[in-house]
Amino acid sequence: MLKKFAIAMLGLLLVAGAEQSAQARPLDEILKSGTLRVGVLPNSPPQSALGANNELEGFDIDVAKKLADTLGVKPEFVMTEIAQRVPFLVTDRIDVCLGGLTRTVDRAKLISYTMPLHTESMGVLTTDKVKIGNWKELNDSKYTLVLIRGVWTADFLKQNLPNAKVLFVDTMADTIRSIAQGRADALVENIEFYVPFTKNYPDVHWQTMPEALNTAYDGIGLAQNNTALRDVLNVALYNLHTSGFVNQTWETWFKAPMLVKIVPSPYF
Repeated sequence: MLKKFAIAMLGLLLVAGAEQSAQARPLDEILKSGTLRVGVLPNSPPQSALGANNELEGFDIDVAKKLADTLGVKPEFVMTEIAQRVPFLVTDRIDVCLGGLTRTVDRAKLISYTMPLHTESMGVLTTDKVKIGNWKELNDSKYTLVLIRGVWTADFLKQNLPNAKVLFVDTMADTIRSIAQGRADALVENIEFYVPFTKNYPDVHWQTMPEALNTAYDGIGLAQNNTALRDVLNVALYNLHTSGFVNQTWETWFKAPMLVKIVPSPYF
């Protein structure tokens, strides 16, 4: 899946290059413009979503506002679905992207990353209808796992649960809906981002398995070779980590500490 994703993105770059030269805005241009274009997920609480006042709110929103303020500019939020995050960066529709952007080798061929902003600990979300004692028991064709298109977890499933069927959907809400409706049996993902959607189905007996399968590191994405912007963001992120801002903001929105905290390094 990741290889296909990388090939598709490379194709996009070739098409974009043929149609127009999409050069990323350098740091000095961003500062002169007074705005930082930030890609965020449109419906992914508690990362980012429209609140009661129809304004974006969440962990990513608070972090982006703080970073923009540090740069002396205003954030301009751009809605990006999960599969659009990398294409929006390579075609210069956004300057940076949040939205749980896990660092992977295939993505790093196309975009650049800052130092890690947060971690994601993979787990299993299912219901009481699935009778298993270990996540590896999901490696059976009788089980259907649901996953969003374009996420790195597809490669993890292919390597570790190759016998399970996979249902691909478009949004986090779709993943939970498919389990609630019985079209899928479980979600093997960084489930802390998905659990908030289960409240829409109170009659379903949701269950999470206690074992953490894997921990990934998520950075802020930006265009390749935009080194000045990356360097200043790294300095800002180091300060946000060491001041406690990142962890405090995480706990505010996720209602629990980050399972694996970032250990900031001044030499990143």
